[in-house]
Amino acid sequence: MRLFLDEIQQRLRDVIRDVCGSYDGANAVADEFSVSIAKPGFGDASSNAAFLLARHMKKSPGQIALLLCDAYNQSLGDTGLVVRAVPHTSGYLNFEARWVLLSDIILRDSHLDTFGMSDLGRGRTVTIEHTSVNPNKALHIGHVRNIIVGDTISRMLAKSGYGVNVLNYVDDSGLQVADVIVGFRHLGFSQEPPAGKSFAQYCGDDVYVKTTRKYESDSDLEQVRRDTLKEIEDASTETAAFADHITRRVLADQLETCWQLSVYYDCLNFESHIIRSGLWGKTFEKLKDMKLVELDSSGGKNNGCWVIRGAHSEHTANDAKQGLHADTESVTVPAATDGGGGGNNDVRDHDENLDKVIVRSNGTATYIAKDIPYAAWKLGLLDDPFGYILYEKKQPGRRTLWQTTLEAGDCKSMNFAGERVITVIDSRQSGLQRIVANLMQRFKSDESAYVHLAYESVTLSPDTAKMLGMETHGKQAQMSGRHGLYVDADSVCDMLFKKIARETKKRHPDMADDEICDISRMISVGTIRYEMIKQDLDKIITFDLERSLSLEGDTASYIQYACARASRILERAGRTVPSHDSVMFDLFTSESEVALIRQIGMFETFVYDAAQNLSPKVLARYCHDLAVCFNMFYERNRVLGLGNTDLETARLYLVASFRVAIAKSLDVLGIDAPDVM
Repeated sequence: MRLFLDEIQQRLRDVIRDVCGSYDGANAVADEFSVSIAKPGFGDASSNAAFLLARHMKKSPGQIALLLCDAYNQSLGDTGLVVRAVPHTSGYLNFEARWVLLSDIILRDSHLDTFGMSDLGRGRTVTIEHTSVNPNKALHIGHVRNIIVGDTISRMLAKSGYGVNVLNYVDDSGLQVADVIVGFRHLGFSQEPPAGKSFAQYCGDDVYVKTTRKYESDSDLEQVRRDTLKEIEDASTETAAFADHITRRVLADQLETCWQLSVYYDCLNFESHIIRSGLWGKTFEKLKDMKLVELDSSGGKNNGCWVIRGAHSEHTANDAKQGLHADTESVTVPAATDGGGGGNNDVRDHDENLDKVIVRSNGTATYIAKDIPYAAWKLGLLDDPFGYILYEKKQPGRRTLWQTTLEAGDCKSMNFAGERVITVIDSRQSGLQRIVANLMQRFKSDESAYVHLAYESVTLSPDTAKMLGMETHGKQAQMSGRHGLYVDADSVCDMLFKKIARETKKRHPDMADDEICDISRMISVGTIRYEMIKQDLDKIITFDLERSLSLEGDTASYIQYACARASRILERAGRTVPSHDSVMFDLFTSESEVALIRQIGMFETFVYDAAQNLSPKVLARYCHDLAVCFNMFYERNRVLGLGNTDLETARLYLVASFRVAIAKSLDVLGIDAPDVM
């Protein structure tokens, strides 16, 4: 469809200049109007040109549309992709396609490796950080939304011509890690998990939860916690070495979960390395030199603290809608303040809502002081202090997984910085992320340099929560790692897998176990991924296991079943897929055939739109609509046994083109297209 839209735009541009160029501003409109896919019943494409010209020509849009369409039609020949332009009384210009030619182009292109690619990125580099879960527990279903959104964004941008770096920030020196270390070293927890639990599940379910509860009854343990946190930041201590050992074991389990979900990374960045690298000191000096921070000497609660003045009133370029235009408004949550006196949550007397403390009066940095240098490093604004070594376990897929190191030795220099940075963090962090984004814009003099892509939480439906052993009292299940109220992602994946395997075995009793396993994995992973991206990012997801597996409605199973149906048709044909040259494209005359070809041809447009707006939902909707179009075609058009070789050849080729298109579009979503379900 892109060639079709481009042809309309170029010819209409010339028509506007020829017909309307004598009016002031008309030539400018020739470069401003848009052409887009039309709504059903309004041709194949529409343009708003008449509306833009109305203010210059002092005529109604309807009159101008009539004038432009007459001139456009007079310029048409018999060989272009446009049959005619039709004016609408509202003022829109509607265009009808020459489907014999357009079908030829679309179905041929659908088989090319480049199908769906665009030049939106034009080779620019973008760095995406997602996942970034504290390595003290297993990933729960709420984390999965972050992981899937981040991975899908990276796939969409890569398809759109960007060079993409994918990072996972490992917070191996925070309070939650300190809590686990306190549990192991001071409360006597064994380092070996019980049977049936991974090490990450054990740390989260038992060690972390029970240790945090212990603080409530043992006030002395709070001081142990503070001492432990301080020792973790000092690489020379035994505590730091032990913490590294524990967090690495948890991280290994977390990565296995991500890999099972077809999520892969380029680099693991360890917070402990950032702290020990000296990046913060360099960043702090830069902040002071640029007068972006100020030493408070007011005598108030923040006296002696370094603060960012007016931090909470600063707004980045419409928050997440900067640069690449995220599809969600960030939900603003006031950032917690860190005041003087070593973290007493003090704020400035004159306006406690406007200043953000980044260094307390005792010289210790607040939480945001870790985020600022990391953000600057991701943008390539600081010299890279790290070496890079391969992660100890080979990552599946095509991406090579690196990790940071501060150790001298056999390490490499790498560059994971991006011209722009997208950080996927839930909406509760929007306040802090605004501050970071604002500072990065000033550092780089680019308001689109740093994008916070916010998303809302995931809850479980009452039925699903009950199946997984959680009490809900009739309400959605809200999750909390600190209180042990969560369902880890592995449990959900395992339950889905087993349910799908039973259903597949029932449908295909003679199928080999390994094939059942492969199909069940494709469907279970597809189900989870689709459920996490099919809604707007600013909407809370209520995950329901039964509904997500339905073969009807907006589910991955519905789309994957359309794939399997197409594969079955091609298999039953008992012949090789027809070649493009053997197809008579003038045989595609039914409404459902043309609708399917049109939807196939819109793949590139939807990838472009999804990438430009950082909206996975756009592409998820495209996949669903493509499956709907195919099912409608299937119901209304017989493919095999027609007694008409030419028509059967044409329809088989259309089925094959759909099968390729749906597989490629699902691949951008990280979802497999099974041949059997």
